[in-house]
Amino acid sequence: MTSESVQPSAGPSRRTVVAAVGAAGIAVALTACGSDDSDASSGTALAKTSDIPEGGGKIFNDAGVVVTQPVAGQFKAFSFKCTHAGCPVTKVDKGSIICPCHGSKFSIEDGSVQHDPATKPLSEVKVSVSGDEITLA
Repeated sequence: MTSESVQPSAGPSRRTVVAAVGAAGIAVALTACGSDDSDASSGTALAKTSDIPEGGGKIFNDAGVVVTQPVAGQFKAFSFKCTHAGCPVTKVDKGSIICPCHGSKFSIEDGSVQHDPATKPLSEVKVSVSGDEITLA
C-alpha cells in the first residue's frame, strides 16, 4: 500500500462562477434590448381602418406598435417603445404619441420627437392596407 494523499481536483473558484453567471445575465439582458424595436410579426392583421381615428391613432400592445391616421386614408405605424428609455407609449392625443414615463411626445405623421427627453424618432413599422384591413407588412 502506498500512502498517496488524495487532493481534490481544482475546480473553478467561487469568484469565477459568480463572474460567469453575471456575464451570462448581462448577455441575456442585452439580447432582450436588441435593435429590433418592434414585437410585431409580418402579416399580422391589426385592425380595420375604421378603428383608427383620423388625426389620432391606436396602440396595439400585443404587436408592439402604434398605428396612426394623420390625414384621412393615410395610415402610419411606429414602434410603441419610447426611444428615451424604452417605455411603451400609452396614449395618442392631439397629434402626438405620448410616453408616460418621462413625458416624451412624438408626431403621429412621422414619429419625430415633439417633446423631449427623447432625442430620436420612433422607428417606423411598415403596414399595408387592403380594403378596410390594416396588416403589418
